[in-house]
Amino acid sequence: MHHDDNLTADRSTFVSHLECSMTGERYAADQLHGLSRAGRPLLVRYDLERVKDALTPEILADRPADLWKYRELLPVRHSANIVSLGESATPIMPLLREPGNVWVKDEGRLPTGSFKARGLVMAIAMAKELGVTTIAMPTNGNAGAAAAAYAARAGIEAVIFCPDDTPEINVREIAAQGARVYRVNGLIDDCGKLVGAGKEKRGWFDLSTLKEPYRIEGKKTMGLELAEQFGWALPDAIFYPTGGGTGLIGMWKAFDEMEALGWIGSKRPRMYAVQAEGCAPIVRAFEAGERHAVRWEDAHTVAAGIRVPQAVGDFLILDAVRASGGKALAVSDAALVQAVEDAGKKDGLLLCPEGGATLAAYRDALAAGLVDAEEKVVLFNCATGLKYPLADRSAFLDRHAPVDWDAL
Repeated sequence: MHHDDNLTADRSTFVSHLECSMTGERYAADQLHGLSRAGRPLLVRYDLERVKDALTPEILADRPADLWKYRELLPVRHSANIVSLGESATPIMPLLREPGNVWVKDEGRLPTGSFKARGLVMAIAMAKELGVTTIAMPTNGNAGAAAAAYAARAGIEAVIFCPDDTPEINVREIAAQGARVYRVNGLIDDCGKLVGAGKEKRGWFDLSTLKEPYRIEGKKTMGLELAEQFGWALPDAIFYPTGGGTGLIGMWKAFDEMEALGWIGSKRPRMYAVQAEGCAPIVRAFEAGERHAVRWEDAHTVAAGIRVPQAVGDFLILDAVRASGGKALAVSDAALVQAVEDAGKKDGLLLCPEGGATLAAYRDALAAGLVDAEEKVVLFNCATGLKYPLADRSAFLDRHAPVDWDAL
């Protein structure tokens, strides 16, 4: 490992216990858990008083800029169980051609080309630590790719189920990284039901979003990194593409942990959960004042990553959005496709469709006065735009014919 010495030595972790996100019921750490008895996600809790003595912003500043620098706030106990493909900090790029003060956190720079690497590196490291030999999960593409890569790295077998219209590159990269991949005639929650059945029949460990406790811990590093990159002052607003919502839930958790450590104050960004009009269960629940979101029937959008008809962490997403003074917003496919095109042509950033959705939502929010031009706003681009089909806008030039230089 390229990290400093106390990572190569085994260390005591600062995890104290796990707790049900709905009831607060406590669970022992160091045991394999899925959902709580209430059927809700489990959250990892730390002895933050002890972390305070062991870790300071000054110590962090001297460490390599990657996800594992925050290890005192992460769940892996034994350094031998850390798996890594080089989870470097991702840059925050200003969009110079957009009105306002808007930045993109470009998560497409991570291993496997998406922010799913953050969650899955942690889930796989903990699966390894807790003796799991086979994992299974449903995916709209990028999570499966990350799970496959880290499972291969950890020597764990992976079985992945994709909706049959998952982007072709995703299906192929999952297989290329050693997983068994199946295309299923259904949506991601239909794939999830197959994982649940296989768990019973085959003894697979279910690595679905929020059905194990550790993906949240990996994803919360987005919040830790963001705070550190902005000099321990959070932005005014965050636009986050929301399917399962792990990252939004994770960042909100990270903010609370950082405040308890004295690294930041009580000010929070307004959290905007962004969905597509063709699959907007969180938006519908937000607008109706509900704490839970019913399944969205007939879900369709070109942004496959946010085509999640039902999220097990729905109440955690809605709680965070409301507590922050934010909103859940839906955008049209036409608007998100246009935003992707604009960011590429005008700012040189290739966004994924879900990243485009956050830019489209930001434009709407600015026009509606939800955010103002002075506020510092961060959009999350969740994956490299290179994974998605790009239009061919080239022209042909015959080198043997006379060239019309005026036309060029």
